[in-house]
Amino acid sequence: MSAVDAKLAPFQLLDEPVLSFSPDDPRAVDIHPLRGLVNHGPFSTRSFGAFTPTLRVAMVGPQSGRDNVVALMKLVQQSHRPSDRKGYVPEYPGFQKLFGIPFRAAAAKTHITWPDALEDFSFEGTGEQRLQAAFENALSQLDLLRSEFDIVVVHLPEAWASTLYTPSFDAHDALKVIGARFGIPTQVLNDRAFTFSAKASIAWRLAIALYVKAGGIPWKLAPLPGVPDGTAYIGLAYALRPHEDGVHYVTCCSQVFDMDGGGMQFVAFEARDPVDDVPEAKRNPFLSRSDMRAVLARSLQLYQKRNGGALPRRLVVHKTTAFREEEIQGASEALAAVPEFECIEVSSNSSWRGVWMVGNPGGPKPTKADGYPVPRGILQTRSGTSCLVWVAGNAPGVSTTSAYYQGGKSIPRPLVLTRHAGSGPLQLIAAEALALTKMDWNNDALYDPVPVTIRYSKRMAQTIANVPSLPGRDYPYRLFM
Repeated sequence: MSAVDAKLAPFQLLDEPVLSFSPDDPRAVDIHPLRGLVNHGPFSTRSFGAFTPTLRVAMVGPQSGRDNVVALMKLVQQSHRPSDRKGYVPEYPGFQKLFGIPFRAAAAKTHITWPDALEDFSFEGTGEQRLQAAFENALSQLDLLRSEFDIVVVHLPEAWASTLYTPSFDAHDALKVIGARFGIPTQVLNDRAFTFSAKASIAWRLAIALYVKAGGIPWKLAPLPGVPDGTAYIGLAYALRPHEDGVHYVTCCSQVFDMDGGGMQFVAFEARDPVDDVPEAKRNPFLSRSDMRAVLARSLQLYQKRNGGALPRRLVVHKTTAFREEEIQGASEALAAVPEFECIEVSSNSSWRGVWMVGNPGGPKPTKADGYPVPRGILQTRSGTSCLVWVAGNAPGVSTTSAYYQGGKSIPRPLVLTRHAGSGPLQLIAAEALALTKMDWNNDALYDPVPVTIRYSKRMAQTIANVPSLPGRDYPYRLFM
């Protein structure tokens, strides 16, 4: 290969995606999620009024931690100046000022107190069985009082660590599955939350999480240039569950988004025809043609239910593994009525790195490496069907200083986007992936390392694999956050 042939195409720099904080006011936008909330308020209060007149919190946990939980809930109600990430984190104004609704403890009858030691629970069995029974008992009691609260805060102390997470039990996932069955959102607290020194940061994170889990919408994506109206996104994630006969059964989770990032609904799906006849299936699960057709057909029905029976004009399917030919055939059959669909592999395991070069006046060389990474949004085309996009990188527009690199460590690696079906400019699928990194409502960060289509569906699939008793139907993701 000659030096000319070996050269990469010129890179492009995509704009930082814009977030919307109102369905009516095009001026209520910002690229910074926290700054946008401070300046414009949350999306949901502007769209249809406050989703609840007061956010009421029920509490469950051991007696020894009750005072700490109460103190943390009071912290969320107060204002705090940032003490970390000062260039990015604005002053936290307090829950009511931020979201426009009061925040308070629910009625005393919704607060359930557990013993401090698992062996003191009245339930029989191992520590895992006792805790599982305690979850069931607490949420079944609260289900009878559902009109009295909006969200349940559950404290799981460090003293129970040896029981909370074992090879056969995941307390977080078990609690979320039980909550999903009752339709009750939960917020898990551990002891680290009580000693976290950056009060503004923990207030931001906890306030957004509580608001979203209780039913609020903090922000959505503003329209992306070039994205056709009627575009929707599906995130597919698989998890392997070993079976007694050695077959790896595939649990699949399909996530459906509207084009603005709303409508975060999930389909829990158990593969009926598991693929185990190819070597890579032991590491990367795949769906058969019939299973791919079934899960995408159900996902499409979920979209239609949210949109008055209308079909999307364009549907983009994300997953972290390559699309096998059988999967593409199944997708084509399920989406035959959709005018345009694309199957995009989103890989975060790239070995590529990039260095941002700047001018070096008077130096021995005309350019030098910058002190910060490449800008977020760099797009590098590899071929007609594949590109690199740096979703992690320098984002100076969200900082009060000249630069902002989230995390501040290491050289960021790009995502590799590979189109296995569909057509169109790679810039469009890259811009969409970049925008969807900003739609994780479970933290206060500018972006996630991967699009939320991947982040949420992967988490949901793993939860289903850990707790297979979850019925295979659709759920709002807020119940699993």
